[in-house]
Amino acid sequence: MADRGGRWRAYGVAGGVFAVDRLSKWLVETRLGAWETHAVIPGFFNLIRTENRGAAFSLLAAVDTEWRRGLLIVLSAAAAVVISVLLWRAGTRAETSGALRFSLALILGGALGNLCDRAFRGAVTDFLELYAGDFRWPAFNVADAAITIGAALALWDMWRSRRAAPRT
Repeated sequence: MADRGGRWRAYGVAGGVFAVDRLSKWLVETRLGAWETHAVIPGFFNLIRTENRGAAFSLLAAVDTEWRRGLLIVLSAAAAVVISVLLWRAGTRAETSGALRFSLALILGGALGNLCDRAFRGAVTDFLELYAGDFRWPAFNVADAAITIGAALALWDMWRSRRAAPRT
């Protein structure tokens, strides 16, 4: 029997991630000026308003053409569709773990959050900055964190399920 309730809970998680991402970006965009920085934990964590016109880690950000925006929108939309289909199919299989559904939901919610920025603004708002000494991790946002956590959780679930599978 398929776990249809798990499917809808997962889509609810994706919607929650999307909502938290949109709200957090709106708060930053309406309360911080460009490159304005606020130390939250001095020496470790800042809020800083930046915009990323490229992909992850500002890949393609220096390319100053309109095709970049269209390409990133198409790739982001395609990724969201693929993840959504995987999540839908995972909901029809009783053997699919809740961890895998949750990881796909995190990835989907994050992908939709960043897609929304790219489609309507042409850039993704980033505002979380971690650093130690001179090392600074590139600024990121709630959507990026959800995608990263979701991907790590999916890898962990695949590793765990592979180890638990009977050997023939």
